[in-house]
Amino acid sequence: MTSTETSSAPVSLSTDHSRATADGAHSHAPVGGAVQGSRADRVASFDLGVIGVPSGREEEWRFSPVSRLAPLFAENLANADGVTVEPAPEVLVELVGREDARLGKAGVPGDRTAVTAWNAFTKATVVTVPKGVQASTVTRINVSGVADQAEASHILIKAEPLSESVIVLDHRGDALLNESVEIVAEEGSHLTVVSVQDWNEGAVHASTQRITLDRDATVKHVVVTFGGDVVRITPDAEFVGEGAEVEMVGLYFADENQHQEHRLFVDHAVPRCKSRVTYKGALQGEGSHAVWVGDVLIRANAEGTDTYELNRNLILTDGGRADSVPNLEIETGLIEGAGHASATGRFDDEQLFYLQARGIREADARRLVVRGFFAELIHEIGVPEVEERLLHSIDAELEKSMSVITGQDA
Repeated sequence: MTSTETSSAPVSLSTDHSRATADGAHSHAPVGGAVQGSRADRVASFDLGVIGVPSGREEEWRFSPVSRLAPLFAENLANADGVTVEPAPEVLVELVGREDARLGKAGVPGDRTAVTAWNAFTKATVVTVPKGVQASTVTRINVSGVADQAEASHILIKAEPLSESVIVLDHRGDALLNESVEIVAEEGSHLTVVSVQDWNEGAVHASTQRITLDRDATVKHVVVTFGGDVVRITPDAEFVGEGAEVEMVGLYFADENQHQEHRLFVDHAVPRCKSRVTYKGALQGEGSHAVWVGDVLIRANAEGTDTYELNRNLILTDGGRADSVPNLEIETGLIEGAGHASATGRFDDEQLFYLQARGIREADARRLVVRGFFAELIHEIGVPEVEERLLHSIDAELEKSMSVITGQDA
């Protein structure tokens, strides 16, 4: 991969410039757009009347195809019935009404899809890892939808104190789905959540995944996105107890006319917490569009914070566009460290030539380079079945790109 900040090729890059605010805080804002206010000042509410239907000019929607997402903005979404759970033996599963007191504790909806999803569901799936339990197997939450009706679903994943578990959210089939996922990691818990978006062609999916971490909790949150027409995932992580750690990992592969958007927010609201964000994506085909926005807020009382975020995009063919915007807002200088990096580049022809000169055919050479680009993150997932499935998906996508390049099957 060759990183670049300016290019005459059909690659869209978003870089960032820093500015000093009046109170001495440090923040970053994207080039070509208005400087956004503090992330802490963004509107958040459970009330539909507070967060209106977006026009596409709003900061949180300026990269999104709002016309294609419009069905998910409606107030009258049907309750989705396509959620089933295959739990580990130690894990509890319940179907509850929206009046259940455990719901709505992991943050507040911050955009239109989040607030409509919250107000539309009538039944929620609650998955609980009991206190002190170490789950012996992976828990799988299978999610499907329908192509011709906009639906809303709500899932709560609750890791009680000192528990340890791995949970896979597996999205497949057709969908016009607005989903909200609450992830509550209580004191001392260790939780891995892997969200796989492997929808059929034409699916439209918005998912708000709000995470809260109590004292000494650790969460690994993994997002893998391949299928669908429009997929917009918005993971938020909020620290509510000291000594907690979150690792947010993402892999995505956007194909022709696919829009894949990952918009993250990490809220360092208490002292001595750590966050690491690493997302990598590949794009191919005319009209492929990937958006990554990483917002990190270090509040004035969050002394001892340690945070870093990284995004890399690899353009495999002409016609792709990647928007990558890291935003870092710091309200205190008493931190361990904070930084971010972003790069988007085209496929490295020199690497390809080097491999072909040693007798490796082009299709295999491309596969080696792209697998190498994703390799470190794939091994970070920690779920062998998902890792193997992901490698197969990458190979299938590369077969498509070879067809585009050569005009025939690879």
